[in-house]
Amino acid sequence: MLNIYKNVVCTLCKQKAIKTSRFLKTSAKLNTFWENDDKGGYKDNRPVPSFKERMRTGLQELKKEIALWSEEVKERFEFDPLIVFRPGEVDVKWQFEQDESLKKWIVTSDSDNNEGFSKANLTLTNHGKGLFHGELSMRVPKDGRVKRAGYCNMRTLRARKSFKREAYLDWTSYNMLVMRIRGDGRSYLLNINTRGYYDITWNDMYHYVLFTRGGPYWQVARIPFSKFFLASKGRIQDRQAPIPLNKITSFGITAGERHGGDFSLEIDYIGLEYDPSHTEDFAYEMYKTDKYMVAT
Repeated sequence: MLNIYKNVVCTLCKQKAIKTSRFLKTSAKLNTFWENDDKGGYKDNRPVPSFKERMRTGLQELKKEIALWSEEVKERFEFDPLIVFRPGEVDVKWQFEQDESLKKWIVTSDSDNNEGFSKANLTLTNHGKGLFHGELSMRVPKDGRVKRAGYCNMRTLRARKSFKREAYLDWTSYNMLVMRIRGDGRSYLLNINTRGYYDITWNDMYHYVLFTRGGPYWQVARIPFSKFFLASKGRIQDRQAPIPLNKITSFGITAGERHGGDFSLEIDYIGLEYDPSHTEDFAYEMYKTDKYMVAT
């Protein structure tokens, strides 16, 4: 009788183990670190075009992608690996001279996600400069979910190859970010996105605060890449590391001060520079402590 009872218990345990193992294998929600949405829950509310319109747009895009692919093939054969960078010479990456240059940027604000009432625009001035301007509103929607509001952002499009293949910007030959700007006295946040392949690195971004001075005069800001600090979803990370300059996906500027009102940032160009006198690898010291210990 005892043996029969043991056999029945063993059989039930095996069945339960099989069911549990199957449940763990087929359910992805048990994994705390897994993110199924690369936009963090923010959905695109634009209407989906009809099938006929999508086909027409796809054929038009196909011509552009084939032309871009042919240019990539030519560059591969004409590429010269011996490139000399002169100290103090700025390699301009983004400049605002005509309306076509504005298509390389995406402008967003909290009102686009129903989280605030801020507005932002990126336009051209009469002198051929880019003007990032708008209004920061600190008013929070009364939905019981949003706690803070007030940000506007401009960001470059994701670096891509032909046929919508994702690519990276390689800035390993430079160590300085150079901007010629004319601000309004506010401080702006510079963002360098290094989104990786895995979901745990989707939100990795390096920041640095750009201080501007009001008035009619232009200023040239030269910021070493070693000064940028790592953050994820707006939170500064305890474990810092230098920027992987060969994995840049986009560059952006954020207006998000805790003071509402109008803002205006005029941009002439954004470029890169190699300064041989700057030898700093990383500006922030990292201290290691024993496990479960906190430094005071």
